[in-house]
Amino acid sequence: MHFNPYGGAGAQVAAAVATLAHRGGATAADFLAAGLAHGMALTSIDDEEAARILDWGRKLHEVFAAPEDARVDLVNELLAVAACRPYIARHDGKPPHLHYASEGAGVVIRVHAYTAGGLAHLVCEEPGRLGVCSREGCGVAFVDTSRNGRRRFCSTRCGTRVNVADHRARQFTA
Repeated sequence: MHFNPYGGAGAQVAAAVATLAHRGGATAADFLAAGLAHGMALTSIDDEEAARILDWGRKLHEVFAAPEDARVDLVNELLAVAACRPYIARHDGKPPHLHYASEGAGVVIRVHAYTAGGLAHLVCEEPGRLGVCSREGCGVAFVDTSRNGRRRFCSTRCGTRVNVADHRARQFTA
């Protein structure tokens, strides 16, 4: 499945930040790595910024965990906080593309705008493509990029664990 740049990368950063916040104990380096892994142009995140991003990540996780019909209102709340103002940017030899925060904005504002914008695009285009891993105790947020859009687990590993446990439970009761 092809997502636009914000629906794709912005939503992927949202999933990564939501997961870090859900698991707890994330550091500034963890948030920096998550942003860089999905193409954000970040140079550093300090501890105070990381704490603010952690709070934001908890709100992002609510979107991933919410029923599909509740996501629009939750994302609208994120957009209101992010106070996004879209504009078309051209830099670093890239073709024109959307930005939702000025290039001079601080890292927290940019993370807010990037993730809220990405989730907004995704909720409008494919609201069922957001999820939280169905394995009890996991809680990893993900964007479902599978062909059929029916992903239930964050990874093959979690899916296999659940399937093996279900198989063993059936064998035990048989």
